[in-house]
Amino acid sequence: MTLVRPLDRYIFLEWVKIFLSTALGLPFLLVIIDVTDHLQTYLDRNLPAGDIALSYVYYVPQSMFLALPAAVLFATVFSIGTFTRHSEVTAAKASGISFYRLVAPILLGAALASGVDLLVGEMVPVTDARRNDLLGESKIGSGTQRSNFAYAGEYGRVYKALSLDVTTGRIDRLQIERKGLGADYPTLLISAAAAAYSRDTHQWTLQQGVMHIIRDTQPDVAVEYGAMRDRRMNALAPSDLMAKPRDPSEMRFQELSRFITSLERSGGDSNELRVERMLKIAIPLTCFVIALIGAPLATSTQRGGTAWGIGVSLVITVTFLMLVQLTKAVGKGGFVSPDAAAWLPNAAFAVMGLVLLYRVRT
Repeated sequence: MTLVRPLDRYIFLEWVKIFLSTALGLPFLLVIIDVTDHLQTYLDRNLPAGDIALSYVYYVPQSMFLALPAAVLFATVFSIGTFTRHSEVTAAKASGISFYRLVAPILLGAALASGVDLLVGEMVPVTDARRNDLLGESKIGSGTQRSNFAYAGEYGRVYKALSLDVTTGRIDRLQIERKGLGADYPTLLISAAAAAYSRDTHQWTLQQGVMHIIRDTQPDVAVEYGAMRDRRMNALAPSDLMAKPRDPSEMRFQELSRFITSLERSGGDSNELRVERMLKIAIPLTCFVIALIGAPLATSTQRGGTAWGIGVSLVITVTFLMLVQLTKAVGKGGFVSPDAAAWLPNAAFAVMGLVLLYRVRT
């Protein structure tokens, strides 16, 4: 029995043609829109034309990450719609080929698109960082001094300071908090009147403070010190403490996971970030789920034409984007598990697609 038939190759190639043209066309359209909105801003910063042009090359992965599910939908609706209007679907059924077998190559293509989108999603933080450097975004708001701030570091630590001077490498009124997880990992609270950074040894020295070790079932321990060095803090240079909090879109899945762990250990609310993290997987898998809806919908009319196909695709795309925004609100509010909330749009679309597939005449 032949698994791949000439009909499979024909359907797959027709689908791929539309998919590639849409997957490349939509990011190009998004680039044009972004240029129209922000070009004057970039010119006002006196950025070189070459840097502006190169920044849009780095913008392609980000725009493609969101465009690939829509490209799968357009390709599915238009390819099957064309087969239906030309009676090719009817001819296949008359030859004993069910609709489910007919759309198998398209579902395979959608699954491959999901894998590609996962890879693109891991590229986006790297390309976005490079783009921000070219456009000077990372320099906006930077300086050598900062006051009344908190910085979430690694190992579950949060650094709070009255003031920081990068030039002198000095912090006034420093407090370090690390939330504990039980008797074996107690809560740690370190306060210091000041902290000084040595550029020769790359070490911080905390001055005139108290270290509190807070345990759940045992008495707290407080140790006063005149000067103390903190090995965990030595990984941070003064300039690192000037960094603005990174957006979830600027972190890869593993980086975001580490940041969430650190935030939770410091007692912060990580619900919104957990939704964003899971969406990095859920959105690429939408490529496959959305094909389940597009395939049966494309056979619902034979005379709808191009306008009908575009209309259906746009309605489904806008509905999905609205569900994603609702998902973020639901997950952030804690109404359901943040990790589960990220999958709600896919779950709703998968159920809808399976119902539509069940009702298709095979």
